[in-house]
Amino acid sequence: MDEASILIAKRAAREVSSGDVVNLGIGIPLMIPEFLPPHVDCIIHQEAGYVGMGPRARAGEEDQTITDAAGNYVTLRPGAACFDSAVSFCIVRGGRLDSAFLGALEVDMYGNLANWTIPDKWSPGVGGGMELAQKARRVIVMTRHCDKSGQPKIVERCRLPLTAPACVSLIITEFAVFSVKPAGGLSLVELMGTATVADVRARTGACFEIELAGGTAC
Repeated sequence: MDEASILIAKRAAREVSSGDVVNLGIGIPLMIPEFLPPHVDCIIHQEAGYVGMGPRARAGEEDQTITDAAGNYVTLRPGAACFDSAVSFCIVRGGRLDSAFLGALEVDMYGNLANWTIPDKWSPGVGGGMELAQKARRVIVMTRHCDKSGQPKIVERCRLPLTAPACVSLIITEFAVFSVKPAGGLSLVELMGTATVADVRARTGACFEIELAGGTAC
């Protein structure tokens, strides 16, 4: 685990409350359970067909039928329930998820999310991401601020095919936390680590307001 991913996962874990039913997407979101405080008793749902995900399975104790979204072997907590994919997606489509934590290739100032395909790159398809993004009561994006080439992932308008429109409410990166206004527009609500507002502006491809604790400015 690299430091940036750890920073993002630790911050995202603060968005989970006891009693929440949450879904964790592939990548950094799957690190959240490692940073949940002991007093936070949430229920983790995975599209594979269960609620009640526990920690990673120890070597030699893996059950090949129990994996997370990335195919890692995990355990089930006491009281967990397993079912087929139809029931799993009924939970999603029925609006039973309090939060979905998803990665992103691009996310824009209107809360549009693109997280499934890059032009000229093979992709297995949008998968369950579009269901999660549309139906979860709250969608939180966890992503590096820029891609590997240094281009901003937070942009004015997504250029890649959308996973879902106007679905994101919060964006967490290694530099900043942004809230997305219901009518569109970004607000910088928190700086991460040693980042400054200038650092965030230099790495963000969209305009944003500043609503940090202690003052508000444009």
